[in-house]
Amino acid sequence: MSRIVAGSASLIVAIIVVVGCQPSSKPTASGVVRPAPASDEPQLYEDVTTKTGIDFTYRNGEESGHYSILESLGSGVALIDYDHDGKLDVFFTGGGYYDGADKTQIKGYPSRLYRNLGDWKFQDVTKEAGVDGPLFYTHGAAVADYDADGWPDLLVTGYGRVILYHNEAGTNNSRRFRDVTAEAGLLDGQHFWSTSAAFGDLDGDGMPELYVCQYVNWSFKNNPKCNGYTSNVVRDVCPPKQFDSQPHRLYQNLGKGKDGKVTFKDVSVSAGLRIPPRDDKDYGKGLGVLMVDLNGDGKPEIYVANDTTDNFLYLNESKPGELHFKEVGFDCLVSRDGSGTPNGSMGVDAADYEGTGLPSLWVANYEGELHALYRNVSKDGRMAFRYSTHVAGIAAIGQNYVGFGTAFLDVDQDGWEDLVVINGHVIRHPYRAGLKQKPVLLRNLGTGKFAEITSRGGAFFQSEHRGRGLAIGDLDNDGRPDLVVAKVNEPATILRHRGGEAHWIGLSFGRPEHRDAVGTRVTIETTDRKMIRFVKGGASYLSAHAPQINIGLGKENKIRRLTVEWPAGEPRRQVFEDVPADRYFQLTQGQLMR
Repeated sequence: MSRIVAGSASLIVAIIVVVGCQPSSKPTASGVVRPAPASDEPQLYEDVTTKTGIDFTYRNGEESGHYSILESLGSGVALIDYDHDGKLDVFFTGGGYYDGADKTQIKGYPSRLYRNLGDWKFQDVTKEAGVDGPLFYTHGAAVADYDADGWPDLLVTGYGRVILYHNEAGTNNSRRFRDVTAEAGLLDGQHFWSTSAAFGDLDGDGMPELYVCQYVNWSFKNNPKCNGYTSNVVRDVCPPKQFDSQPHRLYQNLGKGKDGKVTFKDVSVSAGLRIPPRDDKDYGKGLGVLMVDLNGDGKPEIYVANDTTDNFLYLNESKPGELHFKEVGFDCLVSRDGSGTPNGSMGVDAADYEGTGLPSLWVANYEGELHALYRNVSKDGRMAFRYSTHVAGIAAIGQNYVGFGTAFLDVDQDGWEDLVVINGHVIRHPYRAGLKQKPVLLRNLGTGKFAEITSRGGAFFQSEHRGRGLAIGDLDNDGRPDLVVAKVNEPATILRHRGGEAHWIGLSFGRPEHRDAVGTRVTIETTDRKMIRFVKGGASYLSAHAPQINIGLGKENKIRRLTVEWPAGEPRRQVFEDVPADRYFQLTQGQLMR
């Protein structure tokens, strides 16, 4: 969220180094996004929010008139089947407000959990499920089975702390969350202002680690008054460049101790994260985080979207029980844009968007900047990326919007992963675009290029919003990707995919000791195509997608061969043949599909 249009910068000079990246030539072809040809095809999404019974609005406290940067980040959403009834439930973070005589006491609104009853009906179970406190100014959410007991747990981030909720048995076969932040070792005073978070087994020991992004050192003791961005505006929200960055945190999962409780240990220093002291004081103003295996060695890397500072790429060099990373973002050409300028980066994702078998990186940036598509051109185990925003035909999109929640997803189920970006401004009186902004939908043409199909998205995509978080998941188990959108001072939106004739398959992954299986790679082969998908941790913005992977098959009614490559354990590779379409399968390492 740079707030200020970046000036010119010198080009990045690619350097050959031994940290794992090699240079790639910068493409010279230019391109701007082109709308897809007009068609009479039905709209892809229907707003069913009113029907669902979900009535939630994230509040940021801006009515107090502080113009604080705290108000700008907004909210996230997590999809979690917390009661294992086979239906995805929806969790929203609550936000906050300012209390006291001088309105400088930072307080929190309750988060909200809605249980999926089926047939697009949801029930508010916040109090019964135990997620109505403790209250603090909240932003993001992450989901993982951190103690490997078979039930998904929930982490909530925000200003001043995090909360880790453990999923436990309640009364009458219900489930309930218990605050275990302190006993898990996460109430350690290190969370000054936490934003996005991600879980994943980073050292191959079967237990998921936790990465927590931190933002800037804002407080009411450090709350400068900034002028507006046009001559007639006296005051507005200060840009992040006005503040110092805060060091991010990496927590190693230590497994169960003698008391039977699973705990975490802060290993940020020993694992190689950017930690004080540094001469440049660049610890990253973190807003988005993603865990995915980028070089095919089975160990997930960590990619971090930072706001106006270099994005981070942590190459995973860990061993079982020993976490170690090397920051290689600059060397891999994924820390800045094509002109060598750090961007105001928010949402992130990764996918094999062109069928090469390698996951490329995608970053949603601030207005006046280009959204960044970093094409993965790694070879022989050495990571390398090429800035490909222009080549992919999407250069014009980022100029007009402030992008937040984002995801690769196959909206037309043709097997090619498309893109969605949720937008909304962060300053109160924008000078270039509106406070509310339209979302953007991009169709993957299967040629390495994208075409804008926002007009086919439905009514929601034709209206403007103060958008922030985005989570993707199949809320009605019909095999199609539905969307849940979190906004600022506006009701959240539930978007139902309207279906179609294309076939599909849905996959859930797990290992006996690690239920989430981040780092897993799956290859789907039909009669004429091969598609690669990846199990990821984190992604989007302040949000958590459903853990299932949905693959569109077009006209194919079965999969000829499905290959699963697990990140650790035995067997490392499993192959299944003649897999029928239009149903979900559970894949557990070493077991048959079911």
